Amino acid sequence: MNKRTYAGIPEQFGKIETSKIVLIPVPYDGTSTWQKGASNGPEAFLKASENIELYDIETDSEVYKNGIYLADPVTENASPEKMVEAVHTLTKFYIKKNKFVTLFGGEHSMSIGSIKAFNECFNSLTVVHIGAHTNLKKEYQGSSANRKCALYEASQNTNLIQVGIRSMSQIEKTMIEEEKTFFAHQLAQDDYWMENAIDLMTENVFITIDLAGFDHSIMPSAGFPEPGGLLWFETLEFLQKTFNEKNVVGFDIAELCPNEKNKSSDLVAAKLYYKMLSYKFENSEANDYEDVDGFKDPNQKNSKFEDEDYE
Repeated sequence: MNKRTYAGIPEQFGKIETSKIVLIPVPYDGTSTWQKGASNGPEAFLKASENIELYDIETDSEVYKNGIYLADPVTENASPEKMVEAVHTLTKFYIKKNKFVTLFGGEHSMSIGSIKAFNECFNSLTVVHIGAHTNLKKEYQGSSANRKCALYEASQNTNLIQVGIRSMSQIEKTMIEEEKTFFAHQLAQDDYWMENAIDLMTENVFITIDLAGFDHSIMPSAGFPEPGGLLWFETLEFLQKTFNEKNVVGFDIAELCPNEKNKSSDLVAAKLYYKMLSYKFENSEANDYEDVDGFKDPNQKNSKFEDEDYE
């Protein structure tokens, strides 16, 4: 029996040995409180991906030919902390293999693990968060791995920039860095917000997208939708500028909560993922992926975690 491939691409483009890109599904939904269903997000995303065209008009490319390896999903669900650690371990494992690592959730708590792995492997990391909620709580309902804590560690340990924010608690208001927070209601009045956000970034960038960052008119099936978010083409413009001007080292997408009666959100998520890959590899030749700038070999002395072994 052949192993499933991302988007049903030919097996030759889905082998781990030759793929530049790794996709890790994380079907976890253990800390959502308002509505459940994000655990079904990765499968809905994968099914939608099988129905998109793999030629991208804008970049005139077929990025899948760089190779996209669909990893086994992270199925750890004993606790949010154990899920986060499993995501961290697997993400770092593939980073060390010099893959461009991407993840699709599941709820946003998974990003605690992915961000930690990238921050351990890349110098001076900027985390760009597109989302509706700041998710900056240090702890929620007795856990620091709750979805409402998804960006807390990033705020403490990386250069965190948040875009599209329109919901937070009073406590989180005291925690944000206002110059690095681009509120949704301000974007329409600021013609230069994209350039201003990019100017705040360091060279190495990890992008984390909570799909609630989109306006619910185009993304109704988010885990916690909020009105007044980003629209499709302005989001793509910002992402393309970021990929063009910075070294994006990886990304994750979270909080697809699929609806059987309306699959438009599944397709938006699938197109978003493929667009981001197309921007990353727009100017690269297949099978010619160089070592990314700023990579910290965990086996070298300048690593923060030189004694860890994930082989």
